[in-house]
Amino acid sequence: MDEVNLFVKKMEDLILSVVILLAISPLLLMISAGVKLTSRGPVLFKQQRNGIDGKKIKVYKFRTMYVGTDESVGFVEQAKKNDSRITPFGALLRRTSLDELPQFYNVLQGRMSVVGPRPHALSHNEHYKEVIASYMQRHKVKPGITGWAQVHGLRGETDTVDKMQRRVEYDLFYIENWSIWLDIKIVFLTMFKGFNNDNAY
Repeated sequence: MDEVNLFVKKMEDLILSVVILLAISPLLLMISAGVKLTSRGPVLFKQQRNGIDGKKIKVYKFRTMYVGTDESVGFVEQAKKNDSRITPFGALLRRTSLDELPQFYNVLQGRMSVVGPRPHALSHNEHYKEVIASYMQRHKVKPGITGWAQVHGLRGETDTVDKMQRRVEYDLFYIENWSIWLDIKIVFLTMFKGFNNDNAY
């Protein structure tokens, strides 16, 4: 992406995030109440991830695990099917990706984009950069709330290297072929099939 395209994408992120946050503000309030009323602890969960050029950023999510479990201290073990750490309400949020909605605030901060490679846990980056060629090229752009890999069903637990390899391939395709129209297509696909996935838990 040259300077012109970076500016275009920045404006796209600003406009989309403001419009979406205004549209979903009632939903954000309802989810916040649901998190608070169904389990003890804070509404939001904060975790460090790698942003553009590998710089560390703080990413926001709705809390989906019980206080005192791994998530509450920023641990990075991936969630598994029937994971006892996850609250019943949190399971619903994770399955539908509604736990990711606070990241639109990350977009307003300039830390993330609406569309881009999903940010992985720091320990996962350290591991996979040693076993997957070009893995860290994912960080040539800002991480996104949704991405080309996600709308193709490549989300959730990556319990094999092959699963992560496929996700990286889609991420690199997005970076190499970026256009504002591709972003619009990904947002459109996310609205219709990107929120609910059997692999997300």
